[in-house]
Amino acid sequence: MLYLLILILAIAGFAYYVLSQEVFGAKPEGKRLEKMLLSKNYKNGQFQNLSITPQLADGQSMPKVMFNFLFGTKNPDLKPKINIPFVETDLKNLSKDENVFIWFGHSSYFIQLNGVKFLVDPVFSKFGSPFKFFNKVFNGSDFYTSDLMPEIDYLIITHDHYDHLDYPTVKSLKNKVKQVILPLGVGSHLEKWGYSEEQLLEEDWGGSFVLKNNLQITFTPARHFSGRKFSRNNTLWSSFVLQSSDKKLFLGGDSGYDSHFKMIGEKYGPFDFAILENGQYNEAWKYIHALPEDVIQASEDLKAQKIIPVHSAKFALALHAWNEPLKKVSAFAQEKNLSVLTPKIGQILNLDKENNPFEKWWE
Repeated sequence: MLYLLILILAIAGFAYYVLSQEVFGAKPEGKRLEKMLLSKNYKNGQFQNLSITPQLADGQSMPKVMFNFLFGTKNPDLKPKINIPFVETDLKNLSKDENVFIWFGHSSYFIQLNGVKFLVDPVFSKFGSPFKFFNKVFNGSDFYTSDLMPEIDYLIITHDHYDHLDYPTVKSLKNKVKQVILPLGVGSHLEKWGYSEEQLLEEDWGGSFVLKNNLQITFTPARHFSGRKFSRNNTLWSSFVLQSSDKKLFLGGDSGYDSHFKMIGEKYGPFDFAILENGQYNEAWKYIHALPEDVIQASEDLKAQKIIPVHSAKFALALHAWNEPLKKVSAFAQEKNLSVLTPKIGQILNLDKENNPFEKWWE
């Protein structure tokens, strides 16, 4: 009994040590929590989607999903057999007159609009998880680092999952970032990591901020969830509308398909560009991650002229081939005569050009 008690105490002590690490962030409290409690999207102790959103689709169960993920037959192309191709772009010496989009793999990307620099969901670690033995990045997709980033006017975080809010990256960028745009509650993590309250522009769906050079950003719904430890949905997740006097961009964040795309399209569209999550999907969790055909429907609902698919080519978080998302969304878009833009990692996409031809580099 004594040895058993010692073992239990040792396990409990180790668990406490692990879960107290900075990577897990902090729970919202004080004024931040008070503001969350006033949100119409916060009910029964957590944030809610606009529509009822089961964790798994009908006929699915967590044991079944976990068994398939851990012990099912692996797709031979789950991970690329050669390095992901990338382009070396000097971000620190871009002309301020250029309006550009530059992707870094998965959901990390840089936007320069009207001379204002945005960095969205940067993950420059070798792992998209709290532990260095899980969710390793693909070779080639890890070229870009915090050191290669210029001074950032606005860091944008869509939600607090590890593959979007990366502790080492956000910590290393602190001295380069002027302000951070993030959904309700997420600021608790960044304050724990050394960001000041004054740096954080934190809002609910429907809220907006006027930014530098007459740009505006509006927080809009997404269909997803949040959480870094065991509690789910104690911070909000969001998509965004970013607009200048002559351009309108939709920044999708993680989201399953739902009626909110049509609502956003009717209220804020049409959009010049829709940056939409396309990857790490499965029929089992289609309510929180869009399937490729859903991406096409969402872009039509948004009234988007051009689609930029992201959320692929860096991690294997689902069971599909690493390049399947790009193959499928390109094929579906071609059937409907829609424009899909697929730059390589690091390759400049000029937002002012009518035509941006990109090769099918994933083939």
